[in-house]
Amino acid sequence: MHNSFNMLDPRVSENRGNQILSTATDFSQDYKGFLITDPRPPGYIQAMQKKNTVKELLKMKRQVNEQEWNFSQEGTNTEHEFKCAKLEPFDSDASPHILSPRAPASPKFTPNFHPASSQNGHITPQQMQHPAPQGQAAPTTEVKMSLFHWQIQQEAKRVGGVSPELLNKQDADGDTFLHIAVAQGRRALAYVLAAKMASSGSLDTKEHNGQTALHIAATTNQHLIAHDLLANGAQVNTRDFWGRSPLHVCVEKGHFLSLQSIWRTLTASGRPIDIDVFNYDGLTPLHVAVLSHNAVVKEQRCLENPCTYMAAELVRRRQTLVECVKTVLLMGASHGTKDLKSGRTCLHMASEEANVELLQLFLDRPSAMTIVNVKTFSGNTALHIVSCLQNRQTQVEAVKLLMRKGADPGSKNFENELPSQLVPEGPIGEKGMTPTTASRLIDKGLHRGRLANFWICSLCVVTIKEMTG
Repeated sequence: MHNSFNMLDPRVSENRGNQILSTATDFSQDYKGFLITDPRPPGYIQAMQKKNTVKELLKMKRQVNEQEWNFSQEGTNTEHEFKCAKLEPFDSDASPHILSPRAPASPKFTPNFHPASSQNGHITPQQMQHPAPQGQAAPTTEVKMSLFHWQIQQEAKRVGGVSPELLNKQDADGDTFLHIAVAQGRRALAYVLAAKMASSGSLDTKEHNGQTALHIAATTNQHLIAHDLLANGAQVNTRDFWGRSPLHVCVEKGHFLSLQSIWRTLTASGRPIDIDVFNYDGLTPLHVAVLSHNAVVKEQRCLENPCTYMAAELVRRRQTLVECVKTVLLMGASHGTKDLKSGRTCLHMASEEANVELLQLFLDRPSAMTIVNVKTFSGNTALHIVSCLQNRQTQVEAVKLLMRKGADPGSKNFENELPSQLVPEGPIGEKGMTPTTASRLIDKGLHRGRLANFWICSLCVVTIKEMTG
């Protein structure tokens, strides 16, 4: 029986690659060898043959990153032995930001590639669907073939004889060959498979979680593969079972390279993109980016004496999420859009953690004055939310930022409460005055709750004085 799925195995010879033609192959049996991509220890191959879904590959990738850190900490140069599919090398000049328009799909597509003259390392869909005429030699003397072009030719030879029906088959988890190739980071193979599946209209096939190959590329931060998929016609607004588009996935995980690749690819091709699409939690990609950044800020605040690696990792995640927020704003997202469940804008969400970094970013925008006093479905402004926080070192700075941009301290929510009336009792409410002053006021009969109101009102007065000169 021919093993039709050895096209994902680079150890297979060229002769065997040309024999991939069995459309009647039993998918469940032959799929065992589907993920064997390079020589590994016997125990690994046995484990791979049992079961390997996209989720397991992603888990393996995270464990690889952890092991790489452990080895670097130990100061050893020993290569890790973790069993994971290797990322395929590609041309360093392969920029994901230059795209030619996609040609109409041809049902008689034949993956016969010739060296392209482009210097960016990409083969366009036109070059795949319109190979050089027979009898005309490719300009091998004038144009040098890049590594990526050569890899595509090799993969095309292996995949060329596989029927569309076989390529579109799915395993028990709904994964196709393309899902697995993307998860493994095999760019050339993913490009060839995407071109063949696009010609049969199955490029956006979903697995059991409703995720397309583009979702997987966004999840694994394969920004070059994301470009290739979009170049072949993948839809960016497709949503999974949680209502997430690939944009939601990118900003949730801080994968700003994939986010920028998607943005530039779609901009170059002139294709529309719904940047304010809601997931099933009623959140846009910008909302998700802000909440993800809040989570990192909270983690930094709650960790006591973190190790050097953890501290550096949190700083890195925080920076990448800020880049995601900036990129989504450049893509045209509105920071005044309310979420569908509570009516919060990005300003409200940033206020929930007294996130001064994002508050500053939103309040520096020209339209900041129009949203600073926007209310949620319960009538709370961003100033209401900041005022009721506890144990936030940046609370005072956040209140000052909002006040300088026009936040109204006299605005009431639907329960007829002022921001000053939401200030909690305790040390935070008494912040801004000396213990002696607070003690004297309490001795005179001022309740601690009213003392908190006195603090926030005093802060508002001070801020207004700073604004007026």
